[in-house]
Amino acid sequence: MLTEADIEYYIRAGRIACTVRKEVENYISAGTRLLDIAEFIEKRILELGGEPAFPTNISINNIAAHYTPTPGDQLTVPENAVVKIDIGVHVEGYIADTATTVSLAEKYRALVEAAKEALEKALTFVLPGRRFSDVGSVIENTIKTRGFKPIYNLSGHSIDRYSIHAGETIPNYRDRLNLGKFRQGKVYALEPFATNGSGFVVDTPTITIYALRYNPKKIRYLSKDVRDLYSYIYDRRRGLPFAKRWLLETFDGDVIEKALKEFESNGLLITYPVLIEKSSGTVTQFEHTVVIDKSGQVIITTDC
Repeated sequence: MLTEADIEYYIRAGRIACTVRKEVENYISAGTRLLDIAEFIEKRILELGGEPAFPTNISINNIAAHYTPTPGDQLTVPENAVVKIDIGVHVEGYIADTATTVSLAEKYRALVEAAKEALEKALTFVLPGRRFSDVGSVIENTIKTRGFKPIYNLSGHSIDRYSIHAGETIPNYRDRLNLGKFRQGKVYALEPFATNGSGFVVDTPTITIYALRYNPKKIRYLSKDVRDLYSYIYDRRRGLPFAKRWLLETFDGDVIEKALKEFESNGLLITYPVLIEKSSGTVTQFEHTVVIDKSGQVIITTDC
């Protein structure tokens, strides 16, 4: 059960996430470097008293999730792009997760509104005891009514301290096999994705986001310089995701590459492949984090 202090930490994280999300919506334009967008977001999170819960996800057009700029990344926002920004903030491990979509083309307005309306309606259904699949049904029906599809294999999720995906999934459709229910004292992220494509995402070979597993028996097999890097990352991230560009101010690039290989070979590395829509459809996304307290719910990423 969450204490009042726990809830206050979540509210602080949510206020920061909300503020930065609103600021970045005005920062995005054709030709802007993705790296500049990510660094703007992550710098503002720190300035406002939080820390990034994960590297900023900037997903363009048919990319659905898990792209964060690489070191020296020269990719820019294309003309007429649909840009999804997924932001995570934590304060002492208490996480707020939020996302928005900015379309630079009028023709995608309906697709943007489909995901946005799905989230707005879904949030009104979040109550203790309500089934996740009932909220998924609201999301699915709202998106389909506008002539689009939800992404069936992406979902919302429960959140815990230092854990973004804490074990429970909130489907974006009526999944009758999902028997989960919203519970008082828990935290959830609702995350509708809408597409004009097939409604499914697939992995790509591209990986820009990582996390570490904790396994003392495996850690001792790492070489000394790699073990030092492991300690540096884990002490700061506690298992939360990270990006290579975050490490370059402190560690040599060759050491980082060597470490990632050793982490992986010892089963210590979690990777997050970039996800694209299976039929190359355009994808939109919106997300808010909800704390279910004694009063029912507090949407922590809308108050700023």
